[in-house]
Amino acid sequence: MKHALMLAAVDPTIGGILVFGDRGTGKSTAVRGLARLLPPMTVAGDCRFNCDPAAPASLCPACRARKPGRPRKVPVPVIDLPLSATEDRVAGALDLEKALAHGEKAFEPGLLAAAHRGFLYIDEVNLLEDHLVDLLLDVAASGVNVVERDGLSVRHPARFVLVGSGNPEEGELRPQLLDRFGLSVDVRSPSDIAQRIEVVKRRDRFDRDPEAFAAEWERADARLRSRIARARRGIGSVETPDEAMEFASRLCLALGVDGLRGELTLLRAARAAAALDGRERVDAAAIAAIAPAALRHRLRRDPLDEAGSTVRIERAIAELAGR
Repeated sequence: MKHALMLAAVDPTIGGILVFGDRGTGKSTAVRGLARLLPPMTVAGDCRFNCDPAAPASLCPACRARKPGRPRKVPVPVIDLPLSATEDRVAGALDLEKALAHGEKAFEPGLLAAAHRGFLYIDEVNLLEDHLVDLLLDVAASGVNVVERDGLSVRHPARFVLVGSGNPEEGELRPQLLDRFGLSVDVRSPSDIAQRIEVVKRRDRFDRDPEAFAAEWERADARLRSRIARARRGIGSVETPDEAMEFASRLCLALGVDGLRGELTLLRAARAAAALDGRERVDAAAIAAIAPAALRHRLRRDPLDEAGSTVRIERAIAELAGR
């Protein structure tokens, strides 16, 4: 899970992370802790939508209409989307009263605006109401949030890494939303006694003194932050030879993966992993290493094969490698 989050931090186009697993394994804590590991980002002046001054084509209408002011550094947002959130809270709300009384188009940005260029986290994502799922699918596909009401319309950029967690025993995810996640990881309760004790000790130290605990890990956090920043700078020079792309395509064909999103995710995630490790090229081994996370949620169920998605992927990799 930590590795998948770091890959998405290096290359947000991977498409988001789905984390399924046992309750009480620290899924939400890990996602929220991600904010401390992300290098700050540059925002255009006082923009309410976190516009990137280095990307003029993606500026919001307000930034295009006026000079947005001096760029400033801000923390990358990691925004919680609660299941109880209303559509106005998620997408933003238009103030019709102000529009009618004063002729001004007043818009209160929602969670999608706050998450632009950052992370949007949904705990128990498999329990999210259908109308919010539809909204997320529309915005994820276009990268633009459009709010329309009674003839008034507001749009702003909304590109974010979607992170969802949940317990599969409590409900399944809609296939359209499942397909939007780039990587899928399973989290299980640790079975090693020493590991369980260490996790409990750390949690206990945090509960007793959160500031001291954060200070204790600041140096390690700074190292991870530097590693992510270095990987972002270097990912553009990571070479992806045709042999690696061919291996990714053969693997997707062997597993019967629909569409091409699986291959794109394989290549992007393998490239981000290479950048994180300081490697200069992607090879078949790198594709194979990321394949379970990139493909397990894209496989069709096979009633004649109860081995599980991960085993099917590992078996296909072994067959392609001639083992």
